[in-house]
Amino acid sequence: MEREFISWSDDLSVGIQELDEQHKVLIDLINRIFNEAFIKHNTSVASEVLTELVQYTIIHFSVEESLFRIFNYPPYEDHKAQHAELTSQVMALKDKIEQGEEINVELLSFLRGWLKKHIVQEDKKYTSFFAEKGLHKNWAQKSWLGKIWK
Repeated sequence: MEREFISWSDDLSVGIQELDEQHKVLIDLINRIFNEAFIKHNTSVASEVLTELVQYTIIHFSVEESLFRIFNYPPYEDHKAQHAELTSQVMALKDKIEQGEEINVELLSFLRGWLKKHIVQEDKKYTSFFAEKGLHKNWAQKSWLGKIWK
């Protein structure tokens, strides 16, 4: 039986379907890590999913940063620096797991916390900016990335 460690809710929406879909994939990956590690007790698969989370995070941040450059988002450099810091933190966690540290609730709580905090406190800042530039909720009906990542 699959359980949710983190849930999608409309308050996490940034108003752009493509980015919301990518955020949902990140949530799904965190939930998969939780289920593999704590429900199924399959730490090797959980570790593989953590690697997948790192890879997908890099892809997602690249998509956001591309939009920032295309639309000349003023706080681009600051947001990019936050992405670099978050990526570094997640990669460090992955390295610890690969060196034998167990996946624990603290790690998953960190992942849940940074994702929610980053979306609510940082990503939502670009919602009105992109809307003014004409990038609206239905920018992409079904993510090409979502089609191949599932």
